[in-house]
Amino acid sequence: MEKAKQDIIVALATPPLKSALALIRCSGDGVFSLFNDIFSKTITPVESRKMAHGKIMDGDRPVDDVMLFLYPTNSSMTGEESIEITCHGSMLIANEIISLLISKGARYASKGEFTSRAFFNGKMNLIEAEAVNDLINATTKEAKNLSLMSLGGKSTELVRPLKKEIADLLSLIEVNIDYPEYTDIEEANEEKIVSSIDEINKNVLSLLTQGRAGRIIKDGVKVAIVGKPNAGKSSLLNALLDQDKAIVTDIPGTTRDIVEGDAYLDGITIHLLDTAGIRDNAGDIEKIGIEKSMSAINESELVILVVDATKGMDDEDEEILAKIGDKPTIIAMNKCDLCKIDGDFIKISAANKDVSQLTKQIKLKLNIEEKDFNTPSLSNERQMAILRRIQLLLNDAKNDCLNMAPIDLVSASLLSAYAACEELIGEKITLDLTDEIFSRFCVGK
Repeated sequence: MEKAKQDIIVALATPPLKSALALIRCSGDGVFSLFNDIFSKTITPVESRKMAHGKIMDGDRPVDDVMLFLYPTNSSMTGEESIEITCHGSMLIANEIISLLISKGARYASKGEFTSRAFFNGKMNLIEAEAVNDLINATTKEAKNLSLMSLGGKSTELVRPLKKEIADLLSLIEVNIDYPEYTDIEEANEEKIVSSIDEINKNVLSLLTQGRAGRIIKDGVKVAIVGKPNAGKSSLLNALLDQDKAIVTDIPGTTRDIVEGDAYLDGITIHLLDTAGIRDNAGDIEKIGIEKSMSAINESELVILVVDATKGMDDEDEEILAKIGDKPTIIAMNKCDLCKIDGDFIKISAANKDVSQLTKQIKLKLNIEEKDFNTPSLSNERQMAILRRIQLLLNDAKNDCLNMAPIDLVSASLLSAYAACEELIGEKITLDLTDEIFSRFCVGK
C-alpha cells in the first residue's frame, strides 16, 4: 500500500467556537524543527510523549501562552512526528497560530487527513479508521459504545474467521488441482465444496444481520407518519417527541411540508417524518405536500399509518396502505380515548400522549435485541455492500460447482471473495476509494 505523503499538516481539532481552550493538531516529518522557529523553548526529538509549556512567538511578538504535547512517530496517532497545541480558546488566537505555522511551511489539512495518515502508516486498519468518524458522529451512548468496539479492533476480528474459511477452501481446491496423484489429502469434490460454501455463507448472513442491527443503533431509522388529513399525525409526532413541534389544528391540510424530529427509543434514534395528509380531492398546494409524503414513504424504513378510530378504516385508508406497498408498516388507531375499538389494533391517543402500544410495536418491528447493543458489527454502507458482494461471489462459486463448471471457474469466484475480505479491512484498496471515505470526516481528524 502506498504510504501517505509526509509533509506537515495543521488543523484546528476542536470546534471553531469561543471556548476556554482550543486544540490545534500538527503532524508530519520535520514538525519538531518547524516549531523551533515559533516556540519560546527549544524542541528536541523525543522518544516518548512529553509536554512543554511556553509561548508561541511571531518573531519577537508573543502570540499566546500554550501547552505543547509532543509525540514521536512510534507513539503518535498518525505514525509521524506530531505536536498538539493547547491554546486559549479565542478563534483569533487559534487562527493566528495556524496562519503562523502555514507561513513556516505547513499546509492546512484536508478532511480526515490525520486519520488517513494513521491508516496508510499502519497505525489502524480501515474498519478502525471508519470507527473514528462513527465515534465523532455518535448521538447516543449505545452508538458510542459500538463505535468504541470497532475502534478497538473487535469488528475487524469478525472478518478474520471469514477470510480464513475462504482461504482454507481455496487451499484445498488448489492442492487437489496441483497434486491429483496424492491419495492422503482430502478430496475437493462437489459435495465438499458446496457444504463448505454453505457454512461460510451462514457466517456472512450472520454478519449482515448483525450489521443491520448495528447500523440502526449507530445511525437510527427513518420512520414516516402518514394518513388522511386530521387523523392525528402531527399530534402523534408531538407525542413521540414530547414537545409541540408540529402545528395541530382541526383544519384539514394544516401540514403542507415534511416536519422532522428525532425521538430516542431505548437507545435507538427514531428519525420521524410527519407528512401532509393524503387524500384524493386536494388542492394544488396540498398536492405538493402529498408528493412529498410519498417521497418520505420511499425514504423511510418503517411507516406508521395513522387512522382516525372514530371513523374507522375506510377505502381511503386502504388506498394509502396500498401506496405504502411492502414497506414495513404499523397501523395505529388514533383517538381511542373518544370511542371503543374492537380488534387486534395498535390503539393510541396522540392528543393525550398515550402512545405506549405504538412504541412497543416500533421496537418489535425494528427487531433489535438487547445483545445487539453489546455486539460488534460491520455496519456502515461500505462494509455491508462488501459483505453482500462476498455473498454473491460465494453463491456464484456454489452454482458453478453444482453445474459442473471447471474447477478454475469455481476457484476464481472464491479468490474474488477472498480479495473482498481484504478490501473490508483495507489490505487492498485503491487511493481513490480511500480519498472518498476520508472526505466524510471533519477537518482535524
